[in-house]
Amino acid sequence: MKSVAAGVAASHPATARTGVRILQAGGSAADAAVGAVLACCVAETVYTGLGGGGFATYFEASTGTVTCLDFFVAVPGLDGDRKPEAMVAVDVFFGGLPQIYSIGGASVAVPGIPAGLGEVHRRWGRLPWQEVVAPAAGLARTGVLLPAAHARTLESCAPALAYGEGAALYQPGGRLLQGDELLFHPGLATAMDALASDGPEVFYTGAYADVLVETVRAAGGTIGPADLAEYRVYETPVDHATMAGYRVHARHDLNRTVDTIGALPDDLSRPGRAPGVASALLNRGKQRLGDTTNVSVVDPEGNACVITTTLGLGAGVWLPGLGINLNSMLGEGELLTDDLVPGRRMSSYMCPLVVIAPDGGLAVAAGSAGASRIRTALVDTLLGVLVDGLSVPEAIARPRFHVVEDTVHAEAGCPPAEIAALADAGWQIVEWPEINHYFGGVTAVGRAGAAGDPRRGGVGLLL
Repeated sequence: MKSVAAGVAASHPATARTGVRILQAGGSAADAAVGAVLACCVAETVYTGLGGGGFATYFEASTGTVTCLDFFVAVPGLDGDRKPEAMVAVDVFFGGLPQIYSIGGASVAVPGIPAGLGEVHRRWGRLPWQEVVAPAAGLARTGVLLPAAHARTLESCAPALAYGEGAALYQPGGRLLQGDELLFHPGLATAMDALASDGPEVFYTGAYADVLVETVRAAGGTIGPADLAEYRVYETPVDHATMAGYRVHARHDLNRTVDTIGALPDDLSRPGRAPGVASALLNRGKQRLGDTTNVSVVDPEGNACVITTTLGLGAGVWLPGLGINLNSMLGEGELLTDDLVPGRRMSSYMCPLVVIAPDGGLAVAAGSAGASRIRTALVDTLLGVLVDGLSVPEAIARPRFHVVEDTVHAEAGCPPAEIAALADAGWQIVEWPEINHYFGGVTAVGRAGAAGDPRRGGVGLLL
């Protein structure tokens, strides 16, 4: 059977190179993915950071086991001694329309990324923790170049990212950073060095725990010592659905990606499948912008690790002297549910997944950025690889369409026959003039190659 070549796909060249170097040093998929995500926390701070949360899906080649770890953010308030102050409302232009989001201290939920990466490494890592953290610490000392695609996201998210202390970082001298300009976070190398020497607990019960509590509370939030000390990484159930004889394994996310794949029409030939795919993708409700990124890794033994992380828009609350922006998840209205009591994990659209071939081997390891468009991006990419016979780079780069209520949003270049079939089936059509980061950001490694999404400046590197 054909196997997946070892490689890394990510949304920044520095992130992907970090993962490849760790694989070349004998690291496992978990080592490389953890190191690459830490690199994301330096190079992709428009999308993620140590103050956020995420999910990891791991495929163990020797047993065929798929495991998903939940290290998303938790609702604060276990200490019970504070009430949140008012959040800060910001207007973010999204699809040409203003959307109101809330940031500030009261929007900060308990971060999970340090704990989650530590648990991925504890379970499946081979290299010493310090060696896995070291490349990101090195990047933090020098800074990295901002890709043009990230600069376009920054332009959309500037009201949140360039707020408060973020202004000096993302909008120095009053001008937003442009593509190929240096993104540098003073103090972040100090934080990475402490993470390497003291482990993830430095943020939960160690030297930085008090700093985090004091900073959030001073900004009007409620995180307390108990919130940090009680935070745990969960193993969450994994389900699967079948596409073209392949099994797609993932957690149940807010968008029900696995259920959507299970609801796709039996006949997946183009262009006739388009209305059935649109019906399966029907996504009612508001569109959330959100900053998200993904790393997909396969090692030479065929193990795979896919990790998706996010800050939301970022709270604009920075840990002093450490270069870390905290998440704004409690300000993301679409994620707020009635059961959000202190200690409860928040819901998420993120869906890192693996695809198992009929022969039992790994076929694809993939995940996506894009909040409510994550499902759209993953489903279309998998259709491209598993049904249409495209390479991974071709499948990720091709135009997509996304469904919102009775409307199909189609990127420039979608096949006219599919657009016509959708219109004939009664869908309203909005044709976008270009390929746009709105439509998600897939990174994937598979039997048909490796790639990051051109919408997010992504790259795929094979060993």
